[in-house]
Amino acid sequence: MEDLLNKAYEEGTKVAASGNVASYIPELEKGNPEDVGFVLMDLKGNYKARGQYLKSFTLQSITKVITLLLALEDIGEEEVFKHVHMEPTGDPFNSIMSFEVKNPEKPFNPMINAGAMVVTSLIRGEGKKEKIERILKFTSLLTGNKETHYDRTVYESEKATGNRNRSLAYFMKSTGIMKGDPEEILDLYFMQCSILGTCKDIATIGAVLAANGIHPVTGERVIRKENARIVKTIMTTCGMYDASGEFAVSCGVPAKSGVGGGILGAVPGRYGIGTFGPALDAKGNSIAGIRMMEYLSRKLELSIFQIG
Repeated sequence: MEDLLNKAYEEGTKVAASGNVASYIPELEKGNPEDVGFVLMDLKGNYKARGQYLKSFTLQSITKVITLLLALEDIGEEEVFKHVHMEPTGDPFNSIMSFEVKNPEKPFNPMINAGAMVVTSLIRGEGKKEKIERILKFTSLLTGNKETHYDRTVYESEKATGNRNRSLAYFMKSTGIMKGDPEEILDLYFMQCSILGTCKDIATIGAVLAANGIHPVTGERVIRKENARIVKTIMTTCGMYDASGEFAVSCGVPAKSGVGGGILGAVPGRYGIGTFGPALDAKGNSIAGIRMMEYLSRKLELSIFQIG
């Protein structure tokens, strides 16, 4: 196993230089493209790690998993999916055209930006202050990291440059999809995306999902079994942006990526995986993270589509 993990890390470091850090959010452009790390955690909380696995990075779209789980816990499946579909899309995660032309009544799924903003707006709480406190507390519950907070500098950077997201929010407000003040919901969404975590943190979330809602360290149920199933399914079909189908074939692990360089993976009944590598491919996924997850999937037969 140790040699296999070393090789997985080596595979990630080989390809990291071929990607680029996210540049449309100025603070993310400061990331080191050579950073690579991962954690493989079993359902008892035991883990193996390599590289920069304790380096903090902003979770970005990985938080869409967290807020979807919280909304499902808050108001239930039926109410959540009145506001957002659960269908994959072949378009970029921040597309306006696909939303307006193809599916104007509600966003395709909770893993694209429009859908995630709607889901965030559904979380219980009076105003953004109470809601972000609930999101942070829920993130701590899932990760076991009591120091969970968001990076204010990244949040301000996203707020200053998030014009595409602002356009999506106001479009949804104009069609009646989004309830409430778009600026307040956007502010909350930018805070959410700026939450800091490590490979270990996201591997722990992956292990919670892999164990159908049971925390790997405490052994306590922290989310409903059915909600874990729903989220793993949506991760499989929609979690890797418009590369989700390709990733399902090459890796076959329910996963969610973020442009901060992280990928969260959940192998049902076996492992949580957290990878980090801020150098991204053209679709916004970590190049090193994908390579390491594909290698681990092949060698450990992790694909949920594995036969025999």
